[in-house]
Amino acid sequence: MELLALLLFASIFILILYGYPVAFTLGGISLLYAICFLDPANFVALPPRILGVMNNYVLLAVPLFIYMGIMLEKSGLAERLLETMAILFGKVKGGLAISVIIVGALLAASTGIVGATVITMGLISLPTMLKRGYRPELATGTIAASGTLGQIIPPSVVLVLLGSVLNVSVGDLFAAAVLPGVLLVLVYVGYILVIAKLYPNEAPAIPEEEIAAFKADNFVKKVVLAFILPMLLILAVLGSIFLGIASPTEAAAVGAMGATLLTIFQGKFNLPVLQSVMRETTHLTSMVFVILLGATTFSFVFREMEGDVYLVELIQASNLSPTVFLILVMIIVFIAGFFIDFIEIIFIIVPVVAPIFTAYGVDLIWIGILLAMNLQTSFLSPPFGFSLFYLKGVAPPSVTTGHLYRGIVPFVLIQLVFLVVVMVFPEILFFWRTT
Repeated sequence: MELLALLLFASIFILILYGYPVAFTLGGISLLYAICFLDPANFVALPPRILGVMNNYVLLAVPLFIYMGIMLEKSGLAERLLETMAILFGKVKGGLAISVIIVGALLAASTGIVGATVITMGLISLPTMLKRGYRPELATGTIAASGTLGQIIPPSVVLVLLGSVLNVSVGDLFAAAVLPGVLLVLVYVGYILVIAKLYPNEAPAIPEEEIAAFKADNFVKKVVLAFILPMLLILAVLGSIFLGIASPTEAAAVGAMGATLLTIFQGKFNLPVLQSVMRETTHLTSMVFVILLGATTFSFVFREMEGDVYLVELIQASNLSPTVFLILVMIIVFIAGFFIDFIEIIFIIVPVVAPIFTAYGVDLIWIGILLAMNLQTSFLSPPFGFSLFYLKGVAPPSVTTGHLYRGIVPFVLIQLVFLVVVMVFPEILFFWRTT
């Protein structure tokens, strides 16, 4: 029976690689194995599991954060932010790329939606960067990598889903992710500064006359308006969580309302925009929850076949240390990111390995952050990196797929090095526990 559980896992993984729909493969193959190999009396426990998922209060944050991200994309806030930030860093070589990274971080802290960030910055900044003489690889890599900051900087849908699967506090995951997210932004900026120093022609500064023209007309007001609105939203969402005023789900509702008010304030709110946002939110939310229901069925059948017990016994019998097992899981997740979506990895691989980490007594908050950082690379990993798809869809014809693939290599390496640093120094995550 335990070997059948492993065969179930392998069957699902292979069928997904062949291109079958994830949600229906997860649920359908699991039910097929259950009908063939389990006692029908065990099925009584499945409906309560599914109802438990649908009644999970924490998961209500998912559609709210998705709504917030898509609404902010329509508000025009990113365009104003990027324009202002580019001028502030205009005299610095590579300043436009630095502004893209910082705006990406601010949008990540405002939305947590990778697709919205990459598409918005691709439309606004990529033509400008190419026009300024930026090397296409540097421009595309910077935009794609900055968009993935929404994976690790809270509020992040990835962290909400990981909290649900690992059964840990989403608020604790958010708190643990803040410092790594900020440090990763600083490392990105440092990389841009080094490249601009070594190859100044590939990342030129903005001409002085353009900076002067922008500053000539209410410069202070432009800066204040560009920064105060997103910062208010970030403080409302993250501040309410970290101060204990609101749960992540309640803070997500505050964020959704705040994003709507910001769009109204920017004069971009109307009925077609609202309909578009609601349609996209419903589509993405439905996709996530249908996959989640399929994953719940898989997890139920896998455990009824005692696959989790068998894996724990197998790992313990092999005398693998927790560190070696952690490295093995990180390698598997990284390789899986080349072929399947982060949601599929969270709902297929994480439920299988979580009991083993629990048996080892490993801190699951730490594991959650490591997984989120690892999954960040899945958005950049060819051939199925979603950031690459998003950016290619809005890039000028002169930007080739080769530019995209070569551009993301340094940023993937940076992310992997940073992942190793957090593995070696977990105290980076838990500074907040002592305050």
